[in-house]
Amino acid sequence: MTFADRKHRRSPRTPFLPQNHGDSEHSEGGFGGASFSGAVFNLSTTVVGAGIMALPATLKQLGMVPGLIVIVLGAMLTEASIDMILRSFQGVLLLGTRRRCVRWCRTKPLAGLYRDVLSGTWSDGIHYSGVMEEWFGQQWWDKRSVLLLLTTILVFAPLISFKRLDSLRYTSALSVGLAVVFVVITAGVAIVKLRNGSIEMPRLLPELVDQASFWKLFTTVPILVTAYICHHNIHPIENELQDPSQMKSIVRTSITLCLSVYLATSFFGFLLFGNHTLDDVLANFDADLGIPYSSLLNDVVRVSYCIHLMLVFPIIFFSLRLNLDGLLFPYAIPIAFDNRRFFSVTVALMGFIFLGANFVPSIWDAFQFTGATATVSVGFIFPAAVALRDTHAISTKKDRLVSWVMIFTAVSSSTVAISSDIYSIFNGTT
Repeated sequence: MTFADRKHRRSPRTPFLPQNHGDSEHSEGGFGGASFSGAVFNLSTTVVGAGIMALPATLKQLGMVPGLIVIVLGAMLTEASIDMILRSFQGVLLLGTRRRCVRWCRTKPLAGLYRDVLSGTWSDGIHYSGVMEEWFGQQWWDKRSVLLLLTTILVFAPLISFKRLDSLRYTSALSVGLAVVFVVITAGVAIVKLRNGSIEMPRLLPELVDQASFWKLFTTVPILVTAYICHHNIHPIENELQDPSQMKSIVRTSITLCLSVYLATSFFGFLLFGNHTLDDVLANFDADLGIPYSSLLNDVVRVSYCIHLMLVFPIIFFSLRLNLDGLLFPYAIPIAFDNRRFFSVTVALMGFIFLGANFVPSIWDAFQFTGATATVSVGFIFPAAVALRDTHAISTKKDRLVSWVMIFTAVSSSTVAISSDIYSIFNGTT
C-alpha cells in the first residue's frame, strides 16, 4: 500500500481492514498474511475466554446429561451462524454498529473474572480468598482496583499496542495451552477422587421443585451463548489470512477444539464439586481438594488461568477498538495508519473498561445480562436475519430453516432468562 493509498478516506461501505489479505502489508515488516495455525489459535482464544468458568455451574442447573447436550448444540449453532456470516455478507461489515456492544460487554466481565482470581470474591455471603491474599495476606496493593491498574500498565498495555491480530498468535497459543492445563488438572483431581470413592454421583437431570426452578433453567442459555461468541473476530482474522478460502476450515477446527475443552471442563468440574459448584468454578479452588499437594494444585490452576485471561483480553480488545473507531470515524483512514487516533481510542477504551471491571459484582450476573441481550443478538439473531433477508440469493432452504430455529431459540430463551432474573430479584432468590 502506497502512502497515497493510506491517505484515502473510507466510504461508508469500505471495510475497516485492507481487503487484499496481506499484499498491503509487505511494505510493513514483510508481513505476507496469517497462517492457518495462527488463525486457529487467535479464534480459539476469542472463544475460550472467561465464559468457560461458568460452564460447570450450567451443569449444576441443568444436570449432567442435558447440560452436555446443550453445550454440543451450542457449538453446532455457533458454527452454523458463522457460516452464514461468511457466506451472506463476506467482506461487508453491515452489522458492525450493532455488534460493537458485545466487545464492550465481554471485556468487562473478562477483566472482572481476572480480578476475582487474584483478589477474591463473595458468593452467598461467603468470602473466597484470592491468590494474592492467600500468599501475602491482606495488603494495600492486593485490592481489586490496584491489581487491575498494575495489570493494565504492565500486561495489557504492551499487548494491545499491536496493530495486527496475527501479532498475537504466540500469546494466543500460550493462552489455549493454559486453558488445557486447567482442564488436565481438574480432570486429574476428579479421577483420583473418583477412584478413592470421595466423589458423589452428580445429578444427571435437573432438580425441579417448583415453577421458579423450571424457568431458572433458561438462564443458562445466555451463559452458553456467551461462552461461544467469537463472531466479532471472524472478519479481522479472515482479512489477515494468506489464503482466505481456509476460513471455514479454521472455524471448524477452532470450534471443535473449544467444544472439547468445554465438554471436559464442564464434566470434570461438575463431577469434582457437584452441588457445591460455584458460579465461578475457580472460586472452588481455594479450599482443600482432599488429595496430596492440594494447595499447590489450587495455586497452579488459578494462576495459570489468570494468565490465560490476561492473554485473552487483547484479542477481544482488538476488534472492540477497530469497530468503535469505525463508528466514530467512518470516513477516516484505517486506524492502523493513524498513530494519534490509535493511541487516543486505545487509552479511552481502557479507561472505560477499567472503571467497568471494578463494578462487575459477579461473572454470572455479567454473562446473564450480556448473554441475554447483546451476545444472543450477535451470535444468532443478526446472522439469521441477514440469511433470511438474502439480498444476494445465497441462502438455501436449510439456511432459512436453521435461521428461524436460531431466532426462535434466541428470543424465547432470552425473554425467559430476563424474566426469571427479574423474578429472582424481586423475590430475593438466587
